[in-house]
Amino acid sequence: MNLTGAEVVARIAAARILPVVVLERAEDAVPLARALMEGGLPVAEVTFRTAAAAESLRRIRLEVPDMLLGAGTVLTGEQLDLAKASGAQFIVTPGFNPAIVAAAQALGLPIVPGINNPTGVEQAMSFGLEAVKFFPAEPSGGVPFLKALTGPYPTMRFVPTGGIGPANLANYLALPAVLACGGSWMVDAKLVQEGRFAEISRLTGEAVGLARRA
Repeated sequence: MNLTGAEVVARIAAARILPVVVLERAEDAVPLARALMEGGLPVAEVTFRTAAAAESLRRIRLEVPDMLLGAGTVLTGEQLDLAKASGAQFIVTPGFNPAIVAAAQALGLPIVPGINNPTGVEQAMSFGLEAVKFFPAEPSGGVPFLKALTGPYPTMRFVPTGGIGPANLANYLALPAVLACGGSWMVDAKLVQEGRFAEISRLTGEAVGLARRA
């Protein structure tokens, strides 16, 4: 059964961090998902930056069913269809493509599209969306820009992603309009490739602790 947009938003908000995962090998998907769960993060965005994305999604959905599972970097209708078929429960895009947003909504898939300006926010509002990805967060002006951007749009929630880590996580989470922060420091590709899943769990636990104190 599909989750509603409100349900997805609520679960991301509860996590406060959205891990952005790049998997080169599908066999790493389940150990990584379990490491995130053990560290206290029951959510992941698996990006379509590699050929292993769809199979990784499928394996996580089958073997770690309690994880809220998103597909990221979805750029085409083909990727969107593949993400849904593979078990993704929500979609994340780096930019705002009206055709992809409309297609996701037609499939009943909640979508968090990327924006970094007022026009993007208003496009999202025109589609009835309640949350957007602020990307790339740091290069786009970081906390000061996002704080200014939230002023005219009091109902919109944001998931800033890009250049966020332990040093600035709390600054973003302190903004009332921030739903959660996207990040990859706890799921570093080198750690995944080396099979250091216990270290991923440790870093995830530290990130969760930082988020709770923010």
